[in-house]
Amino acid sequence: MNKEDREEDFILEVRRLRLDFGGVRALNEVDIDVRRKEILAVIGPNGAGKTCLLNCINGFYRPQAGTIIFRGRDITHLPAHRIAKLRIARTFQNIELYSGMTVVDNLMAARQLHYRTPWITDFFYFGWTRREEVSHRAVVEEIIDFLEMQKIRKSMVGMLPEGLRKRVELGRALALEPELLILDEPMAGMNVEEKEDMARFILDTFELKEISVILVEHDMGVVMDIADRICVLDFGVLIAEGKPEEIKSNPDVVKAYLGASM
Repeated sequence: MNKEDREEDFILEVRRLRLDFGGVRALNEVDIDVRRKEILAVIGPNGAGKTCLLNCINGFYRPQAGTIIFRGRDITHLPAHRIAKLRIARTFQNIELYSGMTVVDNLMAARQLHYRTPWITDFFYFGWTRREEVSHRAVVEEIIDFLEMQKIRKSMVGMLPEGLRKRVELGRALALEPELLILDEPMAGMNVEEKEDMARFILDTFELKEISVILVEHDMGVVMDIADRICVLDFGVLIAEGKPEEIKSNPDVVKAYLGASM
């Protein structure tokens, strides 16, 4: 699929978003759109407001002004669990997994949002409850195959190296069956081989599952290779937006960020 052939309609619209912490303005009148069937990268120096933007989108922070529209619905003030139910999934800079549970159990935990049987029926494991459990496990096994985690499926997550834990976290996000996948520095702390694997999994997720992606990442080689568009934040202000080749040559971006990265 060529980048030019992807649909132009928006799955997410962020308008005039403002976020303050006391006297510090973390986001200042930020406008960002995410199109269906695209990978949007958000880049910028440390402290630029990238994670603050993601936290507003998935309900961890409440902005003082502005709106966030997902599939035509205002989600600006919805709690995080309701936003997750709308099929927005997220990974984090600092891995947030159940370290004392297996890979399979971590992925099954994410399926709880899709359970339809009342919790009381869990005491009686038969009929509808059993069939639903089997269907959710089938989804989890498909994700394990998709992310090539067969060998670690029964491993305790806390015993895995960071690169594999990042992969498990991606799997847990996919277990929510998202329409929008938010990845916050998914390659931080990885070696070259692990980064190549993660980039491949992100592209496969995008192309095969047709999931829109917001990617925050400091590895500019990866960003330039896989992103359709790039938005650049600096001190909470959107200073540039465009295709990778346009961003790479933008003097404001080079001055604020790329000069130290490229």
